[in-house]
Amino acid sequence: MEQFLNLIPESPIVPFTILILVSLTIPPIFERLRLPGLVGLLFAGVVLGPNGMQVLSPDSEIMKLLSDIGKIYLMFVAGLEIDLEEFRRKRNRSLSFGLMTFAFPLTVGTAIGLSVGYGINTSILMGSLLASHTLLGYPIVARLGVVANESVVVTIGATIFTDIAALLVLAICISIHGGDFSATSIIIQLAALGIYAAIVLFGLDWAGKEYFRRTGNEESNQFLFVMLAVFLVSVGSQIINVDQIVGAFLAGLAVNDVIGHSPVEEKVEFVGSTLFIPFFFVGMGLLIDVPAFIQSLTTGIGLTLAIVLGLLGSKLMAATGMKLLFRYNWNETMTMWALSVPQVAATLAAALAAERVGLISEQVFNTVIVLMLVTSVLGPILTARFGSRLSIPKPNLQAPKEAWIPEKHSEIGLENPWNQFTVVVAVSNPMSVRYLVEMAGLLARHESGLVVPITITQAHVQMDEPQLDVTLRQSDRLLEKAAEVAKEFGVQTETRLRIDDDIAEGISRTAREFDASLIVIGWNSNTSLRARLLGNLIDNVFWSSHCPVAVLKLLEAPIDIHRILVPVKNITPQAIRTIRFAQLFADSNQAEVMLLQVCDRRTSREQVNELESELSTILASGPQVKSDIQVLVHDNVSDALLKASQSFDLVVLRSMRRRTAGGLAVSDVTTEMIKSLTCSFILFGEPHS
Repeated sequence: MEQFLNLIPESPIVPFTILILVSLTIPPIFERLRLPGLVGLLFAGVVLGPNGMQVLSPDSEIMKLLSDIGKIYLMFVAGLEIDLEEFRRKRNRSLSFGLMTFAFPLTVGTAIGLSVGYGINTSILMGSLLASHTLLGYPIVARLGVVANESVVVTIGATIFTDIAALLVLAICISIHGGDFSATSIIIQLAALGIYAAIVLFGLDWAGKEYFRRTGNEESNQFLFVMLAVFLVSVGSQIINVDQIVGAFLAGLAVNDVIGHSPVEEKVEFVGSTLFIPFFFVGMGLLIDVPAFIQSLTTGIGLTLAIVLGLLGSKLMAATGMKLLFRYNWNETMTMWALSVPQVAATLAAALAAERVGLISEQVFNTVIVLMLVTSVLGPILTARFGSRLSIPKPNLQAPKEAWIPEKHSEIGLENPWNQFTVVVAVSNPMSVRYLVEMAGLLARHESGLVVPITITQAHVQMDEPQLDVTLRQSDRLLEKAAEVAKEFGVQTETRLRIDDDIAEGISRTAREFDASLIVIGWNSNTSLRARLLGNLIDNVFWSSHCPVAVLKLLEAPIDIHRILVPVKNITPQAIRTIRFAQLFADSNQAEVMLLQVCDRRTSREQVNELESELSTILASGPQVKSDIQVLVHDNVSDALLKASQSFDLVVLRSMRRRTAGGLAVSDVTTEMIKSLTCSFILFGEPHS
């Protein structure tokens, strides 16, 4: 091993390459073992660190830099992903639960620290490490369709209080540890932190909105603005003697409303979840002293058990307190407990900051690692168990047939010269023109509407470029072919050839000019790194469009499609609009629609019957086409849907993307199906979906 290590050049690029390799390969392996990917990253850090292969050193400058960036990024994303709108909706109850789920663990943790002989400052900090929580179970409640349940909303809202309060305690404890304790110094520190927080939250919010308003669609500059903001605020927090993770969290809250669920947010989170956050967890693994860690689990087993059981018990006390105050049922209470149990983001970042300044011992730091491992596994399991028993808030099921069509301009004070159902079809590939225009023609004929085939030619600096002339002639031929196909359906047609700097924006602008009811584009399977980072054409059209978008991958002509499958994950207004689209297409082509819902094995017969009844009501309120409903009980949603799709001509999927609160990507059923479907499919989505 030593001879092999001697062959590795001493260059900063080597550890960076190793970190990328670890981030790429290790998390998927652990997720297949049904363990969190971050556990794999910690394990990799231990194996590659001083107690293992000694390939990476926690003391190297490159590891310190990348680990610090990852720590800052982790806390920034934690602040960025807090749903402020949900917090505002139930702020009183969220604050109540936030106060209880912070105060009880803080008290229990402080008592444990004092009982084993730690000082008051260290003991209070130990308590604060138990007080925050990371919403690792959020993707699970989203999959179950119970995000709108009040108990889930309240728990999500409580996160903002627990994280801020825990980081505030950390800042005070580190300040006390670094200097003389006095009431005056604490008051000065709190005042400085309060003023700084106000400047960041209000000043950065205002500056961000102004910058985004002035820069329009310059996403690269907006991305750099966000990056500058987070690291500038982190540096500023150190100037006032507060740990940089406090500033990073404040920066996340400050730009939360500015970037919203925009492409810039996706780019920010993509960079973090792909690079820097995994680097932080590997760096944490490098710091674990294996002999000391084993000793913590043997000679220090009393402290470890006390902290783990103290956390579980105190979080349960907080959830039970909410049950008594607001009369939640036991399933809601236990879901609140399960969601508030995992200790990852704020806990690990705070523990690392405290350990580096000598405020907590190595034994306590190792105990926090054990706590993270236990709760990151236990929390999602409990969330799945109790979340599946929650009642799903019922949407308005009496939506009209046109529920998927957005408001017309005339209804908001603008004139629409066409004043009819309009389908904009983006054509670029001669091989797919017929199928795309056929789909648009069927829908437009059904609604007595207009088909607008368009081609977008990317602009050149010089408009007399020979290549531009060639492209324009090709576009003209495409439009002629599209117009011929549209005429076969007897619908009104208007072709448009547009020159634009950006293809996606050219499509969206044309659709807006025609007040389109729907955009139809062909499927693009570009999954390159550049596409993931900068977004592909489909992502950008979804984001910039004002109306729904249908992305088609058709293996046969639309007029030959007669059996349509619509998977329904949970009943939401967005799901209803997807069903309406499928019904409209079926009505235009004498096809039949099958709604398929895959349930967990723990779903009761009463819940299945209720779901079938609701789906029947949805179908009855739309276009009257031949339809059916099937509810399957299966452990693997993707496998069940793929097997069912083999009997259908077309699958209509809803566009949706998810991420965890910790910044690590989660696979989506829709993504899995798109990769494996052997029949035609349509990805239907609404603006900003």
